[in-house]
Amino acid sequence: MCRNIKTLYNFEPPVTEDEIHAAALQYVRKISGFNKPSKANEAAFEAAVDAIAAVSRSLLTTLETNAPPKDRAEEAAKARARSAQRFAR
Repeated sequence: MCRNIKTLYNFEPPVTEDEIHAAALQYVRKISGFNKPSKANEAAFEAAVDAIAAVSRSLLTTLETNAPPKDRAEEAAKARARSAQRFAR
């Protein structure tokens, strides 16, 4: 999986539209191979981002869990610590 796509489910505060769009954009960039599409592919690229964002939003709103929501700041701190350890070699 693309390292830039983050888990969006079960966080407090809840996921934002910007985060869903960013994840959809990263996904479409990854599978298309385009960081920025040509003018000829721009409409298809943007349509794919919108479709993936809509499906992701739908998924996130219908999932259920008994686990307590994770704290964003705490999870970000854990990720920074893992990154520091990984790149300190």
